[in-house]
Amino acid sequence: MKRNLLMLFCLSCLAGFTLGCYSTVDGRVRMGMPAALAKDTIEGRYERSVDEIFAAAKKVLSFNGTLYGENTISHTLEAKIDNKTVRVAVDEVEPKTTRVRVQARRKTGTADVELASEIEKQIALGLPR
Repeated sequence: MKRNLLMLFCLSCLAGFTLGCYSTVDGRVRMGMPAALAKDTIEGRYERSVDEIFAAAKKVLSFNGTLYGENTISHTLEAKIDNKTVRVAVDEVEPKTTRVRVQARRKTGTADVELASEIEKQIALGLPR
């Protein structure tokens, strides 16, 4: 009896830690592994305009996969790359400094920080000189 209760307690704790929701870079909530358990977002700051970085991000996502979501008001992009969802948000931090946040998630909802890092690097390399 005690063993069954202990097993039930352990399973409920495991379910609570692995199942949950995470916030996307554009402010929505999706089902998947919580971001507190795994880092899924890479951030970069550049001394460029929002429009320059947004155009470079759009080009990189179109080159690597299928761009299926674009919001020009909030400067966010969504794409599928190798069955993984990549979201990019571009916003102005200071008058001459722009922040780009790249979030990548697998189909199962787990984080893919390697892909997010690669996309962020490609965006930086794709900026006009």
